[in-house]
Amino acid sequence: MERKPLDFQGLRTYSLFERPSKVSIEDLARPFGAGVSLRAFLEALPKQFAAQDLREIARSLAQATKQKRPIVWAFGAHVIKVGLSPLIIALMEKGLITALATNGASMVHDAELAMAGITSEDVAQALKDGSFGAAKETGELLNRAAQEGRIHGLGYALGKLIAESDFAYKDLSLFAQAYELGIPFTVHVALGTDIVHIHPSADGAAIGEASFYDFRLFCRVVSELEGGVFFLAGSAVIIPEVFLKALTLVRNLGYKVERFTTVNFDFMRHYRPLTNVVSRPTMSGGRGFHITGHHEILIPLLVGAWLEELEDEATS
Repeated sequence: MERKPLDFQGLRTYSLFERPSKVSIEDLARPFGAGVSLRAFLEALPKQFAAQDLREIARSLAQATKQKRPIVWAFGAHVIKVGLSPLIIALMEKGLITALATNGASMVHDAELAMAGITSEDVAQALKDGSFGAAKETGELLNRAAQEGRIHGLGYALGKLIAESDFAYKDLSLFAQAYELGIPFTVHVALGTDIVHIHPSADGAAIGEASFYDFRLFCRVVSELEGGVFFLAGSAVIIPEVFLKALTLVRNLGYKVERFTTVNFDFMRHYRPLTNVVSRPTMSGGRGFHITGHHEILIPLLVGAWLEELEDEATS
């Protein structure tokens, strides 16, 4: 059968000027020149997608700060490796972070920076001869932190050990500064995932007991999250799983944790952070955000936007 081209004459049209549209000229980016302030830069961003989400996240953080609600800063080791510890310490000193949570690898990089001012070995090269992860001082300190925590009922005692040490760069330690400021900092370990677990000083019972104590403390932090913000950067598996289990526990025990904001920053869209942090926990209320990009750019940008929002609150 011969097919003839379709006749378009019957198409129903409408006026562009009456149609609902998702983009207007008010949403467009605004040009700016050299030397512009951070506030002017943020205001010049288009009101679209991640740029708009960044503003809304900053507003959520500022609102939680103003209302004295919890702001939980959770992250993977990469956040430390790309040099963001001083920025997070500054937030702690300003009283803008109420709790921190991380995985075992973060202890490695935090401790090495505190001890020697260096971290992050060449894994591919060191793996060839089996020397990867064999730094003596790192293994001894972190495994001692588990044992000390077990003895004194502290969870992981890394912050205490670094704070009381004579390490040259201990002021750059997130764990030491959190300990000094009295901010809860929990560590969530998976056995066999961290280099210190291959050292002869590793004690599985101590590691398990310290990390389980920290999980219970993290559950207390999550039980108080109503109206607050749970921020996650750079942990695709461990922290999302731990957070989901903590959230179901506290809801099961009768704590009201329904309306809060969750945020995930990472290089790509992973299943667990999107599902276990951004989506499922906020189905009863609140809102979840995800922004993809490099931590060393995104996190300073977010912090700057957050501080600008706080400045606006203070002057309004």
